[in-house]
Order: sequence, then C-alpha cells, then structure tokens
Amino acid sequence: MKASLNWTKEYVNLEGIPVQEIIDKLTMSGLEVEDFVNQQEIYKDFVVGLVTSKEKHPNADKLSLCKVNTGSEELIVVCGAANVASGQKIVFAPVGTIIPLSGMKLGRAKIRGVESFGMICSEAELGLGNDASGIMVIDKKLKEGTPFSKALGFDDVILEIAITPNRPDALSHIGIARDLAAIFNRELKYPELKIDEAKDEAKNYASIEILDTKNCPRYSSRIIRNVTVKESPEWLKSKLTKIGLRPINNIVDVTNFVMNELGQPLHAFNLDQLSGRKIIVKSTKEKMKFTTLDSKDRELPSGTLMICDGEKEVAIAGVMGGENSEVTSETKNILLESAHFNPSHIRKVSKALGLNSDASYRFERTVDPNNTDYAVNRASMLIAEVSGGEILKGLIDVYPEKIKEKEVQLRFARVKKVLGYEIPKESINKILNKLGLKTILQSQDEIRLQVPTYRPDLEREVDLIEEVARIYGYDQIPAVPKITITLEKKYDESVFTDEIREIATGLGLYEILNNPLIDERSASFDGRPIKILNPQSVDMAYLRTSLIPGGLIVAANNINKGEKNLSFFEIGNIFNKISENEINSFEDFIEERRLLFILTGKERKKKWNSTEKVVDFFLLKGLVDSFITKFSLDNVLNDSYYHSGNRNFAYYFTKNLKEKVIGLGGKVSKDVLKQYDIDQDVYCFELYLEELKEIQQRKKFYSLPIKFPKVVRDFAFILDKYITYEELINFIKAEGSNLLNNVKLFDLFENESIGNDKKSMAFSLEYQAKDRTLTEDEVEKEFLHLIKLIEKKFNAKLRGI
Repeated sequence: MKASLNWTKEYVNLEGIPVQEIIDKLTMSGLEVEDFVNQQEIYKDFVVGLVTSKEKHPNADKLSLCKVNTGSEELIVVCGAANVASGQKIVFAPVGTIIPLSGMKLGRAKIRGVESFGMICSEAELGLGNDASGIMVIDKKLKEGTPFSKALGFDDVILEIAITPNRPDALSHIGIARDLAAIFNRELKYPELKIDEAKDEAKNYASIEILDTKNCPRYSSRIIRNVTVKESPEWLKSKLTKIGLRPINNIVDVTNFVMNELGQPLHAFNLDQLSGRKIIVKSTKEKMKFTTLDSKDRELPSGTLMICDGEKEVAIAGVMGGENSEVTSETKNILLESAHFNPSHIRKVSKALGLNSDASYRFERTVDPNNTDYAVNRASMLIAEVSGGEILKGLIDVYPEKIKEKEVQLRFARVKKVLGYEIPKESINKILNKLGLKTILQSQDEIRLQVPTYRPDLEREVDLIEEVARIYGYDQIPAVPKITITLEKKYDESVFTDEIREIATGLGLYEILNNPLIDERSASFDGRPIKILNPQSVDMAYLRTSLIPGGLIVAANNINKGEKNLSFFEIGNIFNKISENEINSFEDFIEERRLLFILTGKERKKKWNSTEKVVDFFLLKGLVDSFITKFSLDNVLNDSYYHSGNRNFAYYFTKNLKEKVIGLGGKVSKDVLKQYDIDQDVYCFELYLEELKEIQQRKKFYSLPIKFPKVVRDFAFILDKYITYEELINFIKAEGSNLLNNVKLFDLFENESIGNDKKSMAFSLEYQAKDRTLTEDEVEKEFLHLIKLIEKKFNAKLRGI
C-alpha cells in the first residue's frame, strides 16, 4: 500500500521526529516499509521559473531560445516544446540537477551552436505523469525562484508499506497514524464531521433492503442532491496522485480519498438511474451476465451477492459497480453506499471473476462494520463541499444484527512469561488504549479490554501480548547473559525423511514435489476426499487422498514434452475423512505421510552392447524390495501378488507387516491413465511411512568371513500345486542342521508332463562349517536325510537335476 507521510501527519503530530526514525519504527512494529520516495530530496534543485522571452533558434526550425528568470538570474535555455511561450511560469532544472525520469545529471550543453544553461521540464521528465508532448505550465501566481517542491506541495515522503493479511485496519492513513500514535505516544486526531443537512429527509427519496444478511450484515447510505460533477480541486487531485491513483471526477475522487483515509470502500450510484429509487442487496440464484464499470461483460456464478434496484442488478457487491448506474457528467443526484460485506464471499467472487479492485482487496480482509456510518458521513460532507450539492436529512442505515466488540482478558504475569521480560503495567495499558482498545476492568493482576471491530485479528490474550511487544519495541528486549539448554538426545523428525530420500535417490529415482490441493477428479482416486471451504480455484478445491494422482500429472506433463522414460519418488502428506459425515473437528479426519514410487517407459534403452528393456511389474516389485532391504537391512515385509478388482490398478500387490497392509501398488489401469492422457503403461507403489517407522532396523555389525570352503548340493521335487514356496523353504531351514548355511529357489516348473495338479521346485543348498573343512560323507548324510524328510512330509517325489 502507498501512503503519504504528509497526509498521515494530518491525523497524528509527528513534529520533531526524523523521517528515517518514522520508517524504522514502523517497520519494526510490523508495518514493513519496503520502499519510500522522499520528494523533497528528488525535487530539491528544481525551481519555479518565468519565461521572459521566446525566440526562434537560428540553426533549427523546431527549437526555441528562451530566457528564463530563476528569481536570482536570467538564463538562456534551448527548448524543443511546441507549447512554450513568453510569460509562462514553468518548472526549471538548473545545471547540476538530476532528472527523475532518466536519472541523468544535467550539464551545460551546446545545442545546434547555442549554449543552454538548464532545462524547462515536462510532467514525464519530472516523473509526475506520462505527458511528454510539452512542458509543464504551472500557476502564474507562483513566484519565480520558489523551490518547486514547496510551490506545488511536492515536499512529501511516499511510503510503500507491506500490509499483512491479518491487519486490514492498516489499509488506511488513519490506521497507519494509529500505530504511529501508539509508537511515539502521540494523540490520534479523527477528521471532524460538520454536516449541513437539508430539510428534506433521505428516507423519502430512497429505501434500502437487505435480503442476504449473512453476506451483507450492514448497509449505510446518504443522499446528496443537486451535485455538479466536474474536475476535483487541486488538493484532492494532489493527494490521490501522490499515492498512485488517477483523478477521475470530484465524486469518484472523494470516494477514493475516504477509502484511503479511513479504509472503508464506498460507491456512488446515480440515484436517478435506480429504478424505484431503492437498493436491494441479494444473491443471484443462477449464473448471469453483468456489465461492469470497465465496460466488460462478466459471467457471474450463482450465489453472487449483488446490489440491485427495483428492476435490475447495478453492482457486484464489494467488487465493482455496474455501467448502468455509474456517475457521469450529467449526474445530479447521488446515493452513496458504505457497506460491510462478508470477507469470505467477496474473496470467492473476486477469485472466480479474476477481478481485483481496491475495494475488494479491503473487503476480502474485513472492513470495520461499525465504521460505515462515519465513513459515509465523511464522504457526504466532502462531496457537498467539492460539488455544491446538498445532503438530505438522515442516514439510511440497515443493520439487522449489530456486530459487537469482543472482550479479552490480559494478565500482567502472562505478559512477562511469554515475552521473557517485564513491561510496566502503565505502559501496557497505555499502548493498548492508544491502539483503540478500551479498558473495561483493571486490577493489580490483570485488565479486561474491549477490542474494536477494526481489529478482527485480536482474539486471544497472546494476540494482545504481541501488540504490546511490537509497539513497546523489539529493540527493548533485554540482552540475556546466559542461556541454559538441556543435553538429552532429541528426536529429529527430518532424519527419517532424509534417510528415505537418500535411499530413493540412490536407487536412481528423481524426487518430485506436488501441491496437496487438487481437483475433484484427482481427489476421488482413493479414500474420502476433504473439500476446501474457500478454494482459490476449482483445480485446488480438495485435499489429496493419495500421492498417485499428483505423480500421474507430473508423468503426463513430462510425456507430453517428449520425456517418456521416467522414474520418480515423492514424500508427502495425504488427508482422508474418517467417515462420510461433515468435518467438525480434528478428530473427523486423518493425515498420513506416504512415499510414492512411479515408473514408466523404458528401464534401459537399446545400445550396441545391450538390449532394450521396458519397465514392468517385476521391476516395480524389485525396486520396492530393494528399498525395504536397504531401509531395514532385511526384507521383513510379506508380499501378496497379482490382486485384481481394484478400479485404479489392472493388477497390484501389497506389502504387509504382521497382517497389516503398509503399501500397495502395481500397474495403473487404462481407465485411470486415460483421464490423464497417458498412452503408455505406468507402474506405481505407495508406502505408508508411519507404519514403515515401526520396522525395527537391525543393528549393523561386522562378521568375519568363514575361512573354510562351502559345499553346494541341488535337489528338485515334484509336489502338489497347493504347496507354497514359503511353506517348503521354512521346513528346509527348520529341519536342516547347523551346517546348512543358505538355501535358494532357482527353478519353478509347471507342465502337463508332470501332471496338471503338480509343480516342480528346485533348490540350491550351501553347507559350510566355521571351524573345519566338511567331508563328502557328512554333507551327503545331511543332504539325504533332508530329502527323506521332504518326501515324507509333503508326499514329494525327487526329480533328477
């Protein structure tokens, strides 16, 4: 927000305080001054000049030789402007002046053989406008030699202040002045209202009706009659120009002035164009088109709050007025609106239309509902002053249910505990009173305060403590001579995530990061999606229920750009409702951290020394197994293979820990891929990280390699088909002696030749002793004994290898 320091000084006396101190204190109090322009410094060398004569340049047709009286001397200046004339008062830049537009330092110059000792300036060169067609001609009453900044009031400091969303009260010069009054312990002065009302009553000329009180809790208005719409006076134009606003006419300029003075947006309607001379505030029931002041036809969503007359819509409430009721040079009678609208609704409508205005910017952040009457009275007084109109008697004010001020208790001991240092009780009370809070009750230990409605951010005791701290000054925090810290081991949440990230990167995957806000289609991928109350757009209307949709969007974007061989991972949170019921508390939904692997395209391209290999189901399974093995030093999870019946996967597998599923993935179904315009197979797996944390990692230790050789034996059995690999290998490990060091399945065979209900499994067994070389006899004895046990237990038949 741009603010004029001189304008601000009209409400608080800052005499004797250096500009830099004001800027520093404002910034330290939370109203960060991002930039400032000191006009006095910029225009310090410019003076009012008088063109005493003008002659044609002897060597150029389009140049003139002018004599300029600077108040102390008369100088020759070469000028190329067509509108320069003898007797004009102009803005003169002597040699040595820095020109604002170009930053160039002006020197003596010989132009077409004639030496020039300065410059007669245009608005553009002074940085005051875009008009570079001619010189800037100023008031003849100004005395030559007068500093330009003093003569035209360009002795201001323009502040560019970053206002945080929780401080709507600071979006005005009064709001900034209020903070400065508290910081420097000065008095805040509100503009005095002197309204000269006509005898006719306003209620006989117009009426107000609110049908949607939720989105419009209050609507105040005044009627000003017999106005003359014309150019604004210089003082008003100057104030608006300084803060970057373009003067339009005296009526509109007053509404902009009061908005920047008090923070209350206003709108002036042409009363004679309002059918039935009435205002009805209501929401649309269906989509409709409406032409706004900028002459653009806009399609409004259903439920948009509108300002209507007896027959039609005349404005989008809190956003922009309509072309059908705008103030023109022919306007004679005005209905002036000063209302309070629901911030959430205004933000929703503004985002939906892609239409941001100074009014909507303030309404979105909340304006003071109890200040609409003061603002409309202030604006009416000024409009009558600059337009010659008369204010009809009485305020038309519809306020069905008054929004009351909150009350908050503040304990002095709590202030000290939170801040870590003591602030005098008198200072605490004075600071809060200067900020507009009223002391209701006060004791030795605490005070009870009434919070004004222009501070919606002050809700709790800690909010008041923050206010005290920022105004009292963070530079007042005493230095701490020593700090005591505990040395016990603390758990760092990021260690677990960093370990996962390091392992996934080591497996050749690239990390992606997606927004947890997604569209409705993506949210319906899995679980029970949670809808956002006031989404920025339809693409961010839900919280994600799975990482997979985001991964598919990234894959689709890369594939569309020609990158078809992809291997990604993502670590992120997902959100799910516990039931189909509405969310009323944090107990009604869960938030979980998950890890996603996503593969598509080719694992390996064709080269002269290798063949091409396409990503498949088994590559995904191998990747998941490798990750878990690296993570836990052992693949402690059980698999279940080739499930079907999941709408998102053609087939899939899960990872289980003690009968609990902690991961699921597989080949994404064609129907899902079609939604994302992906025409190649995609494989993904989602792991539940909270459950993965439960895996107890084995401690790393070093073991000496066995010095003695191992003996390898192989056998194969024909068994019934229902006997599982897991069942058989567990039996071999259990019945084998301590000489059996390792056992592996190396062949699985099924064919009609061995029977339709049979299968063959072949195993390799390694025998090894830690203290000696094994003999053939003892290995053979163990090997044959194990064969007999398997034949007996599983009714198996030994098959030749």
